Amino acid sequence: MSLVTVQLGQCGNQIGREVFNAICSDVHGTHGLCSKKENESYHDACKERFFIEAESGVPVARAVLVDMEPKVISQTLSIAAKSGYWKYDDHSHFCQKQGSGNNWANGYTVHGPRHKEAIMNLVQKEAEKCDRLGGFFTIMSMAGGTGSGLGAFVTQCLRDAFPSSFILNHVIWPYGTGEVIVQNYNSVLTLSHLYQSSDALLVHENDVIHKICAQLMHMKQISFKDVNQVIAHQLGSVFQPTYTAEDGIHYSRNPLGDLMETLVPHPEFKMLGLRNIPQMPENSLAYSTFSWPGLIKHLRQMLIANAKMEEGIDWQVQPPRPGSSVPSSHSTNKLLHFNTSIANLVILRGKDTHSADLGSFRDPSLYTSWLNPQDAFSAWKTPRAFNKYEKSASLVSNSQFLLKPLDNVVRKAWNMFASKAYVHQYTKYGIEEEDFLDSFTALEQVISSYTIL
Repeated sequence: MSLVTVQLGQCGNQIGREVFNAICSDVHGTHGLCSKKENESYHDACKERFFIEAESGVPVARAVLVDMEPKVISQTLSIAAKSGYWKYDDHSHFCQKQGSGNNWANGYTVHGPRHKEAIMNLVQKEAEKCDRLGGFFTIMSMAGGTGSGLGAFVTQCLRDAFPSSFILNHVIWPYGTGEVIVQNYNSVLTLSHLYQSSDALLVHENDVIHKICAQLMHMKQISFKDVNQVIAHQLGSVFQPTYTAEDGIHYSRNPLGDLMETLVPHPEFKMLGLRNIPQMPENSLAYSTFSWPGLIKHLRQMLIANAKMEEGIDWQVQPPRPGSSVPSSHSTNKLLHFNTSIANLVILRGKDTHSADLGSFRDPSLYTSWLNPQDAFSAWKTPRAFNKYEKSASLVSNSQFLLKPLDNVVRKAWNMFASKAYVHQYTKYGIEEEDFLDSFTALEQVISSYTIL
């Protein structure tokens, strides 16, 4: 099945391009440990998902690019075409001359309805090119105006036009220190609307990725391109083909459907986080060796201690044990930092994946009590290495990982709203105070649901 990627706003278009780059780089890389047949079936499964075979022989990305300003889309199309490995369709983009001014309401109530027909026509054409449509993967920021406001509007249009298709929204969580003054308003409005129309939200936090660039990749001057490449690598590690069944005969044909079935057992819980190890500078790879027991041990502790990268993991945090005696204040504090899961998916790529023991992820104490642990954990594998890493492991988790950032955003937005700060910038575009209150209520419910896991 094929995925149609919808790139929204500056952030969505720049990350989208890096995702297709990472996928192409992986497909064209050398993987001598795999048989020719293995490589061909991997290659074919990847092409079906992400690309259309063009007469020129250069694969064309299954994507629609949307922005209210032309500059980023023009750059995105040009850079992709110059790669020689892949390109975008020359007619699958939509842009205007005026942006949304970092105002969610402008994107949602003005640009969205005004350009709905043109944008959805492009999406429809892209969907019709798929022999079998597996769903939509949207990429957008939460902080700005076009990505967040127009992105929320387009997601609702996708849900209305394709009611039976899966929709996964990839959202970039803004830097905590602030990118724009109204980013918390934009984030609250975006998340509450996406929660109604999307099947799941896959979240990357800018602060976390920035730390990975600095501490793991040892970058000095970190650019948006650097951040986007780390995000793209992590996304590629999930969406590239894998065997979802133990037999390892056929690559999964339905990536979004498999992801939803595995990780979203209840519509109240749609927040997905992603961790990927190892991550290091390319020139360090030649001197590094990795074992599955070591990678799996680190990944599990990252999960339960809610560590977003492998440096600085709190190894003291342990799952609560049923029937244990009353804990001391110290151990209670450690339990408070324990990250309870609803469902987890581990993806292993590289040699000897069949020998990797993932039993520690099946521990019932990792999960909420209302789901059978056998249903809460899944593993996907492929013997094919990913982007020069001999062995790599990814974890996609539906857990309490986002509670603190979400609570912070809602609290900051509410404090601004209570003093009526900047509200007039939204009401002039038709977003009323009642709309804000509805959004706050919806997210407070999400926070409450995840808190009581």
